[in-house]
Amino acid sequence: MLSLSRVLGRRLFSSAAAASEGASAAASTSVVRKAQNPLEEFFEVERSTEDDQAPPHYGRSWKASELRLKSWDDLQKLWYVLLKEKNMLMSQRQMLNSENMRFPNPERISKVKKSMCRIKHVLTERAIADPDPRRTAEMKRMINTL
Repeated sequence: MLSLSRVLGRRLFSSAAAASEGASAAASTSVVRKAQNPLEEFFEVERSTEDDQAPPHYGRSWKASELRLKSWDDLQKLWYVLLKEKNMLMSQRQMLNSENMRFPNPERISKVKKSMCRIKHVLTERAIADPDPRRTAEMKRMINTL
């Protein structure tokens, strides 16, 4: 983990330390930008610690009724977006825990996991509804590998 901190530079840790220094942690927001290093995609690199900003609202998990309206391809794309988000959040949490810092907004991980479970549920419903037993078995195997 120490070599990773050297790769990403001091700005990541200085911004994370500033975010964990009290009430300003709730007011931090992430800035979307293109990662120059592929490892930077696993972290929210830049955080604003201004006190006058409102705390960020990260949204909610997907509802099963919303997911039922999406196509197979859309669900697959959404699955990989959520997987990438989960990996980013868990990497950031691990990095901050190793530095004895508080992870901001831990509820984001549960929202992502809940959405991923609901995608699996919707895909399983579709597999069960398929009249062809071979295709149903194949779809279930594919869903279980997710």
